Order: sequence, then C-alpha cells, then structure tokens
Amino acid sequence: MVVIEGVDLDDNYVVKVPYNGTGDAGGDPMVANLNIWYESGDIAWIIMATALVLLMVPGVGFFYSGLARRKSALSLIWLSVMATAVTCFQWFFWGYSLTFSHTAGPFIGDLANFGFRNVLAQPSVASLRIPDLLFAVYQGMFSAITVALATGAVAERGRMLPCVIFMFVWATIIYDPIACWTWNPSGWSSRMGGLDFAGGTPVHIASGAAALAYSMMLGKRRGHGTHELNYRPHNVTHIVIGTVFLWFGWFGFNAGSAFSANLRAVMAAVVTNLSACVGGITWCVLDYRLERKWSTVGFCSGVVAGLVSITPGSGYVPVWAAIPYGILGAGFANYATKLKFVLRIDDALDIFAVHGVGGFVGNLCTGFFAADYVAHLDNIQVINGGWLNRNWIQLAYQLADSVCGGAYSFAGTCLILFVLNLIPGLKIRASEDAEILGIDDAEIGEFAYDYVELTREVLNDVETDGRSRYSADATSTRPIDPREKNSIPLMDTRIYAGQSSGAHMR
Repeated sequence: MVVIEGVDLDDNYVVKVPYNGTGDAGGDPMVANLNIWYESGDIAWIIMATALVLLMVPGVGFFYSGLARRKSALSLIWLSVMATAVTCFQWFFWGYSLTFSHTAGPFIGDLANFGFRNVLAQPSVASLRIPDLLFAVYQGMFSAITVALATGAVAERGRMLPCVIFMFVWATIIYDPIACWTWNPSGWSSRMGGLDFAGGTPVHIASGAAALAYSMMLGKRRGHGTHELNYRPHNVTHIVIGTVFLWFGWFGFNAGSAFSANLRAVMAAVVTNLSACVGGITWCVLDYRLERKWSTVGFCSGVVAGLVSITPGSGYVPVWAAIPYGILGAGFANYATKLKFVLRIDDALDIFAVHGVGGFVGNLCTGFFAADYVAHLDNIQVINGGWLNRNWIQLAYQLADSVCGGAYSFAGTCLILFVLNLIPGLKIRASEDAEILGIDDAEIGEFAYDYVELTREVLNDVETDGRSRYSADATSTRPIDPREKNSIPLMDTRIYAGQSSGAHMR
C-alpha cells in the first residue's frame, strides 16, 4: 500500500492517507497489478469478518425459533436463511449501488454500480484501505442480517410468500436509504456529523421499528392475551445456541467495521465483548428481582441487548464506556418489553424492545461517550467526539439520526405491508386454520421436531403389554433377534395416521 502524508493546518498534525491509483472503473488487472494498493492483512480480516457476520444469520434463526412455540419453530429458521438469499441478490442487483455508489445524493444513491458494474479495485466510499468489491460483499451481510432481524415479526401468524417479497422491497425502500444517509460520505447524517460505527440506526433501529410495524399490521396471535393458550419459549437450548452464534459473529460485525486490521478494530472487539457481558448480567439481575429465578432466556436477551447498544459506538468509545452501554442498553430494553402491552401490539419476540430501543440507547450513549482519540486509532478518521470532548451538539446529531431512521422505517414498513395486503394472493396474515395447525405444517410441510414419526416408531416397537418387541419373551430370558421383528404382529396405528401435527403442538 502506498501512503502519502498531508498536514492538517487547523490542528497541526500529520494525517496519513492511503493513495490508490485505480480509476473509476475499478482498474484493469490485465494492465496493472491491482493488489499493490492494499494490505493483504486488511483484506484477509474483512473476508473473515464477512464470514462472521454471515454466521449471525443462523444465530438469529435459532434465537427466534427457540422463543417461538414448537409448531412454528422451523418457519423462523427458514425465514432467516431465506432473508440472506433474497437480500444478497437484491444487494447485487441494485442495493449496493443505491447505498454506496460514489455519486450518491444525501438520501439515496444512483444506479452507477447496478449489478456490481465497475465494482472491483477502486477504493470503497467508506475506507480507502479496502477495495469496492470487498466492501460490497461485507456490507451485503449487514443488509441480510437486518432483514432477518425484522422478519421475525411474522412469528406464528404471518404468511411466508408475502414476507419473502417484503424482504426485497423493504431492503430497497427502507434499508438502502437509511444506510446511505448514515454511512455514505454523501449522506445527510454523515455530513451533519452523526456517529454510527456499525449500525445503530440502519440495522437495529430500522429493524426494530419495522418489526413493530409488521406486528401491528398482522394483529395479535390467536388467543394471545387470554388464558386460552400458553405462549412460552419452547426450546431454551436453541436460544442459547443462537446467542452464542450472535455473540461470536458480532466480533466481525463491529470490529470489521474498522475496515482494517488495526488497533481501532481491537478496541471495537474489546468493548463489544464487555458490553455483552454486562448486558447479560444486568437483564438477569432485573428478572431475578421480580421472579427470584436466574433466567437463561433473560441472560441471553441481555447479552443481545448489550451487543445492540454498543454497535453504534464500538469504534468511538473507550473500554470503560462499555459498562454503561451494557447496563443502559439491557436495562432500557428489559423495561421496553412492557411497551407492547401499553401499545397493544403483539411483538412476539420483543424485537422492537431489544433492537429498536437498544439501538436508540446506543446512539444516544455514543453522543455522550465518543472520544476523538479512539476514532483516530486507525490513524485516519478525525472526529470532534461527544460530551467527553465537550462537543455538546453531538447528542442532538445522534437524536436526529435515530428519530428519522425509526420514523422512516416504521411508516415505510406500514405502507409496504398495506399495499402487499391489497394484492390478491399476498395477504400477509395466515388463516386461522393455518395458525392453529402451525406455520411449519401449513406453509412448509416440514417440522423442526417430527414427533409424528417418532410416535409411530415407538408404537410399532412396543407390544400391547408395554414390553419392547426386542426384549426377552415372557417365558425365557432369550432376547428376540431383531431379524425376527417382521414375524411379530404390530400395533394398529391407524388411529394416529391423521395426526399430522397434533403430536408436536403445544
């Protein structure tokens, strides 16, 4: 990598800026070696970070699946991985161009990079240290995880086809403009001075507001709010597995946003982990205060809330600031879970509370705790900092960005779903029969737990007196040879033939 030095006359210190000789078309590898402009370590780290962010998608799927009831568990995993497929195609098609084109406007980009046209070795708009192509695939994972977070709102009562169409439309109309104005240097929030290192507004506030809007448009689940049905997480183990995947992947999510293997990335990783730890402890203690139980679900929710809150500030704040991030993020998110009862909106998985409120708290905390020296750990970026640096206006910038992002996402999501619901065949809510049967059976025809087949096998394996067909017979101690099983009459299982879903329904 070639580095040139320039002098900042106002602050009187040397700024090192990577120089790049590729043109607007991304360079021609047949004419010149395009690799000389970049450090291989930086490229290797961002490739690894991309894989880590992708790992967060099944983490979301398992987390949501565990929180839902058994008969809709598989549908939430399916939607999470489908969000990756749909959104990554949308990102290639025109999403990247609408978000990060070099000729973007203050609200949205243009189609200069439609279909990844001229996306190769030109320095990315976010950092001169990595090429456009690498930046594009990394940011594509951000778009995918954001859509996956939002679509959890369909839990247990939303149809899947309208949701898949919603993914593509929402990524285009909602995510791309918000990400553009936040991260593209031409965006109004970026030019204003808003600080969002890894996605407080584009990822978390946007997905949380969208989930709230989707939940409102769908209406409550059948029997919710009454004693008719018991709505509880069906598999806490899945929640823990999902949390571990998310926690692990978040290192790539936050530390990768430094776009280089440098000390700033290390700082982002450290504060990310610390905030997650403090958030988990905080939520667990708050739940214990009420129920005198050390809730596993509460700990996992707190970890995610801590990760969410530190996201916008992870590359701007010192290590000690991760503690108030974790406490405030998890604390406010914990109490925000009660908002759905006040608003009478069935946010089944508390997406708005954890991501919407957690992201909002994180953005405001960044206005307080952002420090100029932390941002300059990459030896490139210079900021005025937050209240720690007596930059009092920064909090107003953070508030403006957060409110605009949340309001735009909520209103836009409502409009998209309203139009979708008017199109024949695209009703967003499943029928009552499908809801009773379970979305897994009604929409997929497969189950996370196929207890029907298990029941048949058990019944075929046990005689009417309760002994296994392979145990010793009644008059001797000789075990029955499994090869003789076909000669033993089976139980009549016809009464179970019609139970396609009842065995796994709560």
